[in-house]
Amino acid sequence: MKISIIVPVYNVEKYLSRCMESLIHQTLDDIEILAVNDGSTDNSLSILEDYATKSDKIQILNKKNGGLSDARNYAIPFCKGEYIGFVDSDDYVDLDMYENLYNKAIFDDADIVECNLHHTWEDHEDTEIGEKITDKQKLLRVGRSVVWNKIYKREWFEQLQIIFPKGFIYEDVEFFSMLVPYIRKISYVDNASYHYIQRSSSINNYQTLKTMEILDILNHIMFFYKNRGLYDEYRDSLEYLFTRILLCSSLSRMSRIPDKSDRKRAIQSNWLFLNLNFPKWKENAYLRTQKGKNAIFMRAMNPVTYYTSAFLLHLFR
Repeated sequence: MKISIIVPVYNVEKYLSRCMESLIHQTLDDIEILAVNDGSTDNSLSILEDYATKSDKIQILNKKNGGLSDARNYAIPFCKGEYIGFVDSDDYVDLDMYENLYNKAIFDDADIVECNLHHTWEDHEDTEIGEKITDKQKLLRVGRSVVWNKIYKREWFEQLQIIFPKGFIYEDVEFFSMLVPYIRKISYVDNASYHYIQRSSSINNYQTLKTMEILDILNHIMFFYKNRGLYDEYRDSLEYLFTRILLCSSLSRMSRIPDKSDRKRAIQSNWLFLNLNFPKWKENAYLRTQKGKNAIFMRAMNPVTYYTSAFLLHLFR
């Protein structure tokens, strides 16, 4: 078996057929599709069962609802492929995605192979072309943490015993950050083969206090690096990563929380977390030399500009 593809499924009847069609018709034939029915209450299971009668590539795993991370973790021990891939069940992929990834993985003997992706809306797509980063320090700072545009060498991955954090959003940030120090070889293909569906109900469009779970995720990462004796080696890159997340994506999301008291709590906690863990973050060597609008924005942050930015981001959300 060349690739095992894990697909967590929970109440996605509207999107599931498109996802399954893109997987069962892959040009790479020697694959298995582990569809994890995570306690769906709509017609998702029926759709999976129908596809399982059409294709012997599909194996359905049924479990009680535990969330995305729990479904991924549940399926990993069932994988038989040389490499493991992950697909979210409301997304879909190009038919040659896994053939291209696998061929590159075998040619380079890579632990991870990554492709580019599309942000797919109802009426248009935006293509995201990433940088081909091989330096592990830089991967930690600015690498794409999303799990689903990659394949992972199963033997290497299982030796690390790193799993997704159950019950938290932003699970890919933790997962990828913990893998980075152990990557021996990461490779890239140029194709933009993954279609990341943008839904109005997604976490990117509606914010609650769950947004604060990024602070838990960052705490997990900090503990992991300290517990495994990696912190000193990666400290400056971790400081930059935390600064980038907290001052850019996290602040933007927290500023879109509708409830005023929740929004205030989140924004204050976000700023406090950064300054307690990295009180001299503005002196970070990578931040001082980084180019681009995000770097300029981060360097401009102080208590006044931070809270002003939060207000403006909420106002023009």
